[in-house]
Amino acid sequence: MNSNISDNIKENLRELLKSSVILPFKLTLSAIAEHYSVSLTPVRIVVDQLISESVLIRKPNGRLERAFVPKEDLPSKNLEKAIEGLNKNALLEKAVSDYVIQLSLQNHDEYLREEATAAKFDTGRTIMRQIFSRLEGKGFVQHVPRCGWKVRVLREKDMSDYLELRELLEVKALHLARKSLDNVELELLLNANVTDDNPQLVSLNNELHNYWISRCDNRYIQEFFERHGDFHTAIFEYVSLEENVKNEMAQEHQEILRHLIDKNWKAAEKALVKHIRDQKNNILNHPSFKKLLKSD
Repeated sequence: MNSNISDNIKENLRELLKSSVILPFKLTLSAIAEHYSVSLTPVRIVVDQLISESVLIRKPNGRLERAFVPKEDLPSKNLEKAIEGLNKNALLEKAVSDYVIQLSLQNHDEYLREEATAAKFDTGRTIMRQIFSRLEGKGFVQHVPRCGWKVRVLREKDMSDYLELRELLEVKALHLARKSLDNVELELLLNANVTDDNPQLVSLNNELHNYWISRCDNRYIQEFFERHGDFHTAIFEYVSLEENVKNEMAQEHQEILRHLIDKNWKAAEKALVKHIRDQKNNILNHPSFKKLLKSD
């Protein structure tokens, strides 16, 4: 990750933590990484630095907290501007990543140029280079000197292989994270997944997967998902699933989380395996995925 980007995140996070504003994200590594659209690795570095500066505290159970009670004052203009800028950049990066996913599914074999892509999204070349650099860290693109940015082409075998390995590593991550799971946070994740006969009331929240991966204390498992997870998750989100499938996935999330709250570990791992395999079938057999995907 570019050191300037890391420094910007650190400065922005420090100002947020010292202000009286309600944080726009939970104080977990995965939530911070999602907010700033980066992988977990740079977030760990920034968090460790802020802990050493006594801005953050890591409690014995691993949870993060502000190191002091913020003053009851209005947020500064600099802070408001920083938050506005980050939100704008997050929307821009999401638009660019969706564009790259489209090209990936279409077997795009030409290089993306920073200047042309920046013009397409009405932004500057420097900002586009930063976005491409973050997308490279997530496995979306690869930089080739003097050529540009090469889009990662997705093939059916790649997706199948990823999901097979994901099952093995995520179940292991859940097993390793047992002692670090917090029932309050599990309840929040449970409430974030809502099932209903009315499709408009269904809420599917996938944060539970990042939750135990970030707490498994195994850098190799975490690095696998940092490197490959964002790209494949973006594919899942881009390929629209029917509302009844979203409802079923939310139900499966609820089942996993309820077992974890009850500390029924074997049942939770069994439910997670079923959930991942159902997701594999839903994705690989979905008509829109089959239509777009370029198989080997």
